[in-house]
Amino acid sequence: MSQFPETLKTWRARRRLSQLDLSLEADVSTRHISFLETGRAQPSREMIGRLGDALQMPLDARNQMLTHAGFAVMYPGRKWNSGEMAPIRKAVDLTLANHMPFPGLALDRLWTIRQMNGSAAWLYGQFGVGIGDSLLDLLMSETLPSAIENWPDVARHAAARLRTESLRQGGVPEFDRVIRHLSSVDEATLTPPEPVVPTVIRMGENRLSMFATIAQFGTPEDVTLDDLKIELYFPMDAPSEALLRSMGRD
Repeated sequence: MSQFPETLKTWRARRRLSQLDLSLEADVSTRHISFLETGRAQPSREMIGRLGDALQMPLDARNQMLTHAGFAVMYPGRKWNSGEMAPIRKAVDLTLANHMPFPGLALDRLWTIRQMNGSAAWLYGQFGVGIGDSLLDLLMSETLPSAIENWPDVARHAAARLRTESLRQGGVPEFDRVIRHLSSVDEATLTPPEPVVPTVIRMGENRLSMFATIAQFGTPEDVTLDDLKIELYFPMDAPSEALLRSMGRD
């Protein structure tokens, strides 16, 4: 029996949509949605595309829905180091290099570092983290709470971001494990809100305060690119900027 009906119902429930809601979003009759979910009707590839758009499904989940309906996958998942990805790696390298002397890095779906500039290598090297390591493991470590002045704020923000990404991807056990860990942080020490949540790191006698922006590819047709995120850090104050610029000259 096809797994498609159950997959469709699961994603509709994740998005908290009724059959009527989904029918309106996908421009399909409610009757047809019902028939798809009970197996009385079989979807076309075009219909799966419309449902994927309406449910805001990531590309790997759309591939899964296609295979569950008996179709071949539509979106490839090229290896990051493959020749086909060379222009993408070059674009990421250029972005990160142009961001020097401030830290910048590229993360995959599970927050594994794929590329980083020299400033990020220096910064994350203080915690023994480099290319190929996951920031999820760093968030679970005992190192950060003692190094980050505003750890409760950072932990709360990281947990909220992980919840958002887990929801988008339909549930990620690796994220949920870290969310549970971060949710145990005492919120009584939260600081008053600022325009953005900075990360304030104590480095010996120095204090480094930064905030981050996150960029993604606008029109990905590859599972690897759909998951890729570029994080660029900026100094929150003049002393932090001076520290980062001095590291860039060393």
